[in-house]
Amino acid sequence: MDERASSKIFIVDDHPLVREWLAMLIQKNPDLQVCGEASDAESALAGIAESLPDLAIVDLSLGRSSGTELIRSIRAAHPGVKIIVLSMHEERVYAERTIRAGASGFIMKRESAGKIIEAIRAVLQDNMYVSSELLALFAKKFVNGPTQPDALPISQLSDREFEVFKLLGQGYEIMEIAETLSVNHKTIHTYCTRIREKLKLETSSELLREALRWSEAIALG
Repeated sequence: MDERASSKIFIVDDHPLVREWLAMLIQKNPDLQVCGEASDAESALAGIAESLPDLAIVDLSLGRSSGTELIRSIRAAHPGVKIIVLSMHEERVYAERTIRAGASGFIMKRESAGKIIEAIRAVLQDNMYVSSELLALFAKKFVNGPTQPDALPISQLSDREFEVFKLLGQGYEIMEIAETLSVNHKTIHTYCTRIREKLKLETSSELLREALRWSEAIALG
């Protein structure tokens, strides 16, 4: 095998079995090689800086770290590193946000091994990779504008507001969210107020119920 022809892949996922499975899948391809792996954002940034991969595969759920924030950090520090999101989260909700953050592809973990390798190769060739369903949704949004009638209500939220809403739905308290996002708790209260206004919710209790309902709906698929 000509090592110079092999593209280097860095894996970021907080589940050891997923990292092991992905590494085995990638190493079966002579034109691809795994150059490192990490379970959280901090070790991912350090590992990427050391190994300088061609592509990073990033999960969105990294314990108390935000996969979307990690994507932004990778893009800022290493603009030449391409990024694919491999996630259990619904692409219709998350894909556009991760692409705005700097990812070039989004693929669900339920997809076949062949599809994952197809996504890796597409992004390495400077193409964007999303499902055909999502491409159709993007095209419809481009034609009709961002306020099309069937748009999800949470699409109105900024990326940071969405992150707060998601953490509320996962049962985090305000102080825990502030610690996770490294901001003051008063800032989180401000985000919550904006979220309530955008989603037309009257009280904090209604916001919490909506966040929990939405989180359960996403988990059920």
